[in-house]
Amino acid sequence: MNPSVASVTTAYNAAQFLSRQMDALARQTRPLQEIVVVDNGSTDSTAKMLAERYPQVTVLRLQTNTGAAGAWAAGLDYAALKKGHDWVWAFDDDSVPDANALERLLSAIAHAGANGGTGMVAGLPVQPDTGICYPPLLWQDGFVKPSPELLQQPLWFADLAFASGSMVRREMVEKIGLPRADFFMDFFDFEYCLRARSHGYKIAIVSQAQFAHDVGRPRHVRLAGYSRLWPDHAPWREYYMSRNLVYAAWWLYPSSRTKQFVVRHLARHAGGVVLFGSNKTTSLKRMAQGFMDGLRARLGIRFLPSAEQHA
Repeated sequence: MNPSVASVTTAYNAAQFLSRQMDALARQTRPLQEIVVVDNGSTDSTAKMLAERYPQVTVLRLQTNTGAAGAWAAGLDYAALKKGHDWVWAFDDDSVPDANALERLLSAIAHAGANGGTGMVAGLPVQPDTGICYPPLLWQDGFVKPSPELLQQPLWFADLAFASGSMVRREMVEKIGLPRADFFMDFFDFEYCLRARSHGYKIAIVSQAQFAHDVGRPRHVRLAGYSRLWPDHAPWREYYMSRNLVYAAWWLYPSSRTKQFVVRHLARHAGGVVLFGSNKTTSLKRMAQGFMDGLRARLGIRFLPSAEQHA
């Protein structure tokens, strides 16, 4: 059986660069049945550009910015639950897949066995400027990076994958529900993965299905002879990253080891903000606010990016 696949792109003020992704989706060696863009309350000419250049694209226009979490939930609700596509391929608006990415993902699904419990399948995001891969992760009371040997496998299984570049099975959405829109931004995709795993679904990773994806504004930094890539996130992003991780550790998947990991993880990140951040004071303040709101289970939208800032 040839499955029906729709792509869902969450877009916010993306008129200047979204065409690269639309063209890449149209060039897939295995055609999509539907291309969907969730226009997340854009204030630029995103809607006009899509109407003029890509009339075949389905556009879901949201009146306000609901964040990547809310837009992904709206897209999955439309493509999986309302239209009944078998698989929904998610993208941020700045991600660009290789021409054969969908073909490779579907081949991997057939190999892994969708009926054997595979609920998600994802490729590997690659930072276009640096060529560095940001692989999916394992979850063992905290984040665990996959081994180099595992990354070399053509098909392997993870616990956490970015929403962008991931395909979600309709039957899984029907069973576990939609992503949490009240997360707004960051960790909402990891929460969805943890929920899927808790229901027994597998997350397959296809190493050869790569796509360009920007992760923050990374730059190389050096400390004590070591070099690392530092993603310089805006302060409002630091808030949601801290809050949603803390909420997950204290309310969704609580354990003493997980809580200890989160505290250490955020402390290390705060040290990186002090050393390398471009907006140290505000970023640290937002992290502290996020930590407290996570402990209090205070979710929803608290900080918004400016109309000029790409989300």
